[in-house]
Amino acid sequence: MTRAGAAVALGAAGLLVAGAVQSPQQTPPASTQDTSRYEAPVDVDTAGLPGPRQPIFFRHDIHAGQYKMDCKYCHAYVERAWNPGMPSTASCMGCHLIVGSGNPEVQKLRDAVAASQPVEWIEIHRVSPFVRFPHMRHVVNGELECKECHGEVERMPQVYQYASLKMGWCVGCHMDKEYKDQPGHGVTTDCSACHY
Repeated sequence: MTRAGAAVALGAAGLLVAGAVQSPQQTPPASTQDTSRYEAPVDVDTAGLPGPRQPIFFRHDIHAGQYKMDCKYCHAYVERAWNPGMPSTASCMGCHLIVGSGNPEVQKLRDAVAASQPVEWIEIHRVSPFVRFPHMRHVVNGELECKECHGEVERMPQVYQYASLKMGWCVGCHMDKEYKDQPGHGVTTDCSACHY
């Protein structure tokens, strides 16, 4: 792939990965470096991490934390569907066609693409089967941030279920949102909103 082609692929992915790793001649003097930038740890003891081990060790702390990728890039349906959706392998390959060649987890992705196989991700955040949770109603217009239910995934090497997602937890949030700014004009607590 040409250098121009690589730049187009990176731009299409919405990332500035090339800018995230600076060459020595581009590194600003130590006194002007931004030390608040999140740097994901390189070595992670996966045995001690909470949450299920996925078929590919996808590092949210690198993608969402270090590279500051928006959740909606991978979970593209979150604002218009019940389910936020999982990224297709084609979405992942938008970047990993170019970057990560020495990473064994990226190689698993490339092998899946070569075999025309989807990645069988393990579901983490579950609600009871008789509950309807429409993501699009919760996140549209920025009314609810992803981290309110999912925690700070940008700091999680491996994602785990952060909140209980049980009825009392959900109703508590609905009641808090209902009375916060406009009493009587907020989120419903009617049973049929979630159970139908």
